[in-house]
Amino acid sequence: MSKTSLSSSCYSLLQQIPKGKVTTYKSLAHALNTKAYRAIGQIMKRNPYPQAVQCYKVVKSDGSIGGYLGSDIPNIKKKIQLLKKDGIEVEDNKVDLNKYLHEFNKV
Repeated sequence: MSKTSLSSSCYSLLQQIPKGKVTTYKSLAHALNTKAYRAIGQIMKRNPYPQAVQCYKVVKSDGSIGGYLGSDIPNIKKKIQLLKKDGIEVEDNKVDLNKYLHEFNKV
């Protein structure tokens, strides 16, 4: 799968995540039949349409917030605000995946 194709597939999956749910980099990769977790992170970091393709809904596999359009503090604070606005509780910079994780069907 080319990087452009992987990006398009990632963005398409992100649009399936309902309000109040998150996914992980690993879950996205598994849904796309790849183990390119870091590539998924880079695709999220370079998302050209963060309002339409809500990459803030992607967290680390342990529920940690991770980055948002990079790893600088203001963007991470913005990610937390967006998650809370979406109805997702964030405690100690973590999301409870047992409560908020959206599972994908494999494509």
